[in-house]
Amino acid sequence: MTEGFAGTESTTEGAGVPRQDADPGPAALPVPRPARAGRAETVRFAATHTLPAFVRGAFQLRPRVVAAYAALGQQAWSDATLRALRARHGGAPVEVRGLSGPMLVLLDHAEVRRFYELPVRTLAMDPPDKYKGLSVLEPTGVICSHGDIREARRRVNDEVLAAEQPVHPSCREFRAVIAQEAPALVHGSELAFPLLRRTVARIVRRMVLGDAAAGDEQLARWLFVLREEANWMRMRKGRAAAAEALYRRAAARVEEYAARAEPHTLAALARSHPAASAPGSTALDAVGQAHHWLLALDAVGQVVARTLLLLAAHPAEQDALRAEVDGGGELPRLRACVRETLRLFPIVPDLVRVTRAETEWRGVHYPAGTAVLVPALFHQRDPEHVPAAHQFVPARWLRPGAEQDIRMAPFSHGGGRCPGEHLGVLTSAELTAAVLRGHRVTGGRPALDPCRPLPGTISSSRMRLTLAVR
Repeated sequence: MTEGFAGTESTTEGAGVPRQDADPGPAALPVPRPARAGRAETVRFAATHTLPAFVRGAFQLRPRVVAAYAALGQQAWSDATLRALRARHGGAPVEVRGLSGPMLVLLDHAEVRRFYELPVRTLAMDPPDKYKGLSVLEPTGVICSHGDIREARRRVNDEVLAAEQPVHPSCREFRAVIAQEAPALVHGSELAFPLLRRTVARIVRRMVLGDAAAGDEQLARWLFVLREEANWMRMRKGRAAAAEALYRRAAARVEEYAARAEPHTLAALARSHPAASAPGSTALDAVGQAHHWLLALDAVGQVVARTLLLLAAHPAEQDALRAEVDGGGELPRLRACVRETLRLFPIVPDLVRVTRAETEWRGVHYPAGTAVLVPALFHQRDPEHVPAAHQFVPARWLRPGAEQDIRMAPFSHGGGRCPGEHLGVLTSAELTAAVLRGHRVTGGRPALDPCRPLPGTISSSRMRLTLAVR
């Protein structure tokens, strides 16, 4: 017997003709076909989404480019492109050819949820572009690692950052550092971003490497050069040797600071971790992750500046914070303001992974090595799914379970969730509170209208905040 159609039989007589009394059975389901962007869609996606992200800088923002995109409303172009892709393909994952090859773009919440649920060994965090960039800046970091060594480095990293604890064990010492550095921000009636950036850099170096590193501008310049080189993802031929030599100098300086850092600093905690002295620990390089901590925490300056600018445009929210700021404590409402700022203006607007095994998305199988993109900023500000998507509503973060809501992922979710989430929010909230404790933010540039949808991008480099003593 051969199967010509489901539930039919073929015989030598009338071969291939089903018997009239036979049950035809269920019709065969069509095999799902992958949704692929057409040529025009691909060009539009590259022009409005991937190319601007590359030009803006993945690891070191280029202020003039960010300012230009903010003025032109570039984020609105990207959002329109992604909405059109979702509408045309019914929300299915869309395969789009990016700057470095095909990429699967997830536009529906069911697929986004699965993206977060898949284990890191299946959906890895080091797609080729990210790996090529960060391998210049942190070759022994977690993101540039694979297999067992990655798991070992991730455990040390998570424990040093106290990823599972809402309050870091070094919180008291970190708050003291912020309190010592913050007064530099409130001299005069105006706070400009360059001063805020320099102050944050000092705070971060003290938190990561210790007080001796606070004024090390040379190390800051070295890291700036390495981050800019990382932006090019090794595309500039002939510069690899120079970048590697500079990395070795920076790594040696970091190791020097770590050897004499105060016990509460991240570098000292990493250096004293039991895994750092275990057999074979040379490959672990526990302090090597310090380069990433410095890079990530430097973003606190942007977060604080944008939070203060949003509070200037929302005086009632600023009033509601007064008692909490003056009283100290854990600052739950101000932390909610920080999280809302990050929802509106995330540090990482796109989450990119690469599959290490075959995966299935809406019935379509994709081979290992497939790049997968979640446009997190698009989803976080999607009016179809997020109420008041383009408005500053910190209270949304005070409801139970808000930090697990997959519609909002300023720190991602699942196995790829940022282990420095709590420390980043703590530092941003404490520094914002230090400014607000004796002052009120009465205005700022660029001016924001609380009655209109907030812009998709704000250039921090040109930001100016007006302060008044209260």
